[in-house]
Amino acid sequence: MKEAYHGPERRQFLRLEHTSPVNYKVCKQETVSKLFSGYTINVSQNGLLCKIKENVSEGEILWLSFDRATLVICEELEKNVFIYQNGIVGKVVRTKPLSSETFEVGIKFLTREEKNLTNIYPKVHFMPENAES
Repeated sequence: MKEAYHGPERRQFLRLEHTSPVNYKVCKQETVSKLFSGYTINVSQNGLLCKIKENVSEGEILWLSFDRATLVICEELEKNVFIYQNGIVGKVVRTKPLSSETFEVGIKFLTREEKNLTNIYPKVHFMPENAES
């Protein structure tokens, strides 16, 4: 068993415990048309921690859709968050398997300033292969 950490706080932002359902899409051509479900564990100014069933990799882009209350919390915390089709776009920054079917995933919100730096373009990441332009 791990010992509890007693040093100075290393996190840049305070985390708010907030459990809420979340729907998400993994923004890859083969999965963007599939909507998955999970739930949030906590939210901070620059991201959130959630529990999901898909094994995603660090660096992958997710589109996250919450209930309106959670979306408002995220918008209030990060004024420049990149919102697309009533959802927030984020980048997976860490994953931790909890079981063979459940994963804890840390997601950093992408901001409006970052969206083009990370090649976020709706036709590439958010449209299924057979969709019309």
